[in-house]
Amino acid sequence: MTRGYSLEQDLKLLINNPKYSDLEILCENEKKLYGCRAILAARSEVFERLLYNGMKESYENQISFPKINSAGMEIVLEYTYTGSIKEEFLTKDNMIESFYAAEYFQLPDLQDFIMKVFKNTLKKNLTENYSPELLSKFAEKMPLTEDNVLLNLLVEAVAIIPLNTIEFGRLSIAGLKYLLSCTYEKEMTFSTPEYEVFRYRAILAAKQVSNDAYTTLMKLLPTLEQMQMDNSVQVKNKFITDHQNVAKELKPLVEFIDFKRIKGQILTDVIDPLEIIPSKIILNVYRDIVRSNNSNLNYIRGIPTMYVWDEKECICSSENFNYKSWAGGQSTGWVLGSSGNCFNSGTSIGYCSSFKDGTKITVHLDMNKRTCAFTVNGIKYPEVSGWNNLPSKLYPVVSLKFPGLLRIQTHQKI
Repeated sequence: MTRGYSLEQDLKLLINNPKYSDLEILCENEKKLYGCRAILAARSEVFERLLYNGMKESYENQISFPKINSAGMEIVLEYTYTGSIKEEFLTKDNMIESFYAAEYFQLPDLQDFIMKVFKNTLKKNLTENYSPELLSKFAEKMPLTEDNVLLNLLVEAVAIIPLNTIEFGRLSIAGLKYLLSCTYEKEMTFSTPEYEVFRYRAILAAKQVSNDAYTTLMKLLPTLEQMQMDNSVQVKNKFITDHQNVAKELKPLVEFIDFKRIKGQILTDVIDPLEIIPSKIILNVYRDIVRSNNSNLNYIRGIPTMYVWDEKECICSSENFNYKSWAGGQSTGWVLGSSGNCFNSGTSIGYCSSFKDGTKITVHLDMNKRTCAFTVNGIKYPEVSGWNNLPSKLYPVVSLKFPGLLRIQTHQKI
């Protein structure tokens, strides 16, 4: 490319180029990069103080950053030389490193751009959410502070994912600690019942102890869905190898688990016999149960995930709606169930074939006629018989059985 037409393109020729550099930059992973001290100092006050302070760094042609990875430093160099970064340059492998480096060198615009890219990534990749991995990397790299905007974004992104859908190994113990401490007794959206929070943490602790302890605890701590299917919460043969070591690994995060939100029968029949939770904690919960101090507590911390669409979109229930009760049993709820039946006030009407995971449903409202119809997997069904006097103001509600997930899309006219 001919030089002189684009300042940005010309400056890119200088990036990490030994020919035009007078400074060697040693990174955490022992990789050596190259830079021009004058450009770096002009773009960052941190570089200015480091490179022109009258100390040895002012005269030596090498400077070391033992806590900054080369992946993050490369993004910083690109930004300091050109003033911009292409969105595709930021990936799940370098995003946290880049944010840490941007914070270290006091480059707030670069930090803001990284957060913008992260938000855009979440919107684009609804089925591939790698926020657990990013939160784990963040926990390894940066301290826990309430005012870190990226940390708050990561916590919010992970909090809406049920923990039992995150494979063990994706979210580290340090990342889980950040998640639980940032959501404990906070009014923010959370998707995991407190028992499942305990289960996930306990199994991670067992995995740190031994494969035998991990395998045993996986059997002794069923998911809530498994308990519901078995119609029982009792678990036989509760002996766990190395239970004292598991308890030791579990201890640092016990304070961030709200055992009062776990059903008393599960505490009695599943958790207590394992002897991995201090007896004092269990005893205090039992006392609260006797005193009925936790009768109004939700089994999920914070604000349970609710999927409610904008009122201008397709709708299913009126404003006088009780979210704690089944929608189809209420006079203010008009429901299409996975059985293929439509429900209102507890009365069911046969409507369409039953449907399962992966089903796509479109809701069709005719507010002139006050009627409703549904399209299920591309098949449009007629208006629901008897639903011919719907209220003038309606809101959509989706009811899911844990750990169900859904994606809401705007209707595309064909």
